[in-house]
Amino acid sequence: MASFRCRILFGVLFTLTAGMAGASAADRVLRLPGAQAETLGYAALDGWTADDHAAAFGSFLKSCKPIRAGTPAMRAARPMFGGLYEVCGHALEVAAKPVTAREARAFFEKHFTPVRITPAGEPGGFFTGYYETVIDGSRKKTAEYNVPLYRTPAVASAYDRTQIEEGALAGKGLELVWLKNPVDAFFAQIQGSARIKLAGGDTMRVGYAARNGLPYTPVGKFLIERGIVSKEDMTMDKIRDFMEANPEEGRELRRKNRSYVFFREMPLGKEQHSTGGQGVELTPDRSLAVDRSLHVYGTPIWVEADLPIASERPVTPFRKLAIAQDTGTAIIGPARADIFFGAGEDIGKIAGRIKQFGKFVVLVPKGVTVSGVPAGVPVPPSRPRS
Repeated sequence: MASFRCRILFGVLFTLTAGMAGASAADRVLRLPGAQAETLGYAALDGWTADDHAAAFGSFLKSCKPIRAGTPAMRAARPMFGGLYEVCGHALEVAAKPVTAREARAFFEKHFTPVRITPAGEPGGFFTGYYETVIDGSRKKTAEYNVPLYRTPAVASAYDRTQIEEGALAGKGLELVWLKNPVDAFFAQIQGSARIKLAGGDTMRVGYAARNGLPYTPVGKFLIERGIVSKEDMTMDKIRDFMEANPEEGRELRRKNRSYVFFREMPLGKEQHSTGGQGVELTPDRSLAVDRSLHVYGTPIWVEADLPIASERPVTPFRKLAIAQDTGTAIIGPARADIFFGAGEDIGKIAGRIKQFGKFVVLVPKGVTVSGVPAGVPVPPSRPRS
């Protein structure tokens, strides 16, 4: 799990179970007891024919390598994994020559069935955004650079955030890189990866290695409860602004989230983006972080929402096929996803304000069926988003 997505704002808890009713592909059943599943035709997906399916196919191919390495036991244990294993075999055959957008669309339509997932008590799927932050740092501690990002200790679960920030790991040789600002360190953990501009001009990349295993707490809710920021206006930038303007209160706010992330140094190519939980390079606009306990890496998901990309108003149509390739502890639920937007602070401003509902449509391999709560059957209300 090389890149860890700790979304700071929202989380909804649902339960999703999957089982195998038999050994054949026709008996593979994905069970969704906490959500409604509606089989759709591709004509029901607004913008489907206009999307660049070649880009989605390229991202899907990245996922196929680890999927095809899956054992028979892995394929038997999860119906989606077994179905994706078979589809990836066909994808690798198709990829023997360049694939056009038209051919890629035909491939997805041939091998997958669209199924819209709507969780209990929600109007649709819920989307946020993430990115790879760029911050200043140093491989050596100095008076200016004195906030460490740590490698994984022998016992990762031994300490919480407060204990680590107060020096529980100091002097153990675990410091990977030093930053100027504790707020930068906190948001590097939120994003799960970062590009570090080093003194002298070099750049290094750090990515998720492990966490201490303590519960993740979204700190934005405390600012909402105190009336400092409204729920509607809450963004990562608002949280950062508060922490930097109020250092002491900001420190206490950070420490309400006892979860702590450890890092490792990652390869950095000229045009490379960060690596996701599946171990493949993420593709801007085409990679999603999802609830790993519910969804299988490599699953194609159609995202249909109006997002605040061109401005702070959610008016930019986002109609794209993306692939589940990453995860995060605050990404919880059967129709919850974090969209990867790329690297850089300008991208970060866009990613930080994404918090919209929309259509969450899973492309299910042919031969796999989905069993959810039938339409019209009452389901428990969802938990509050704050």
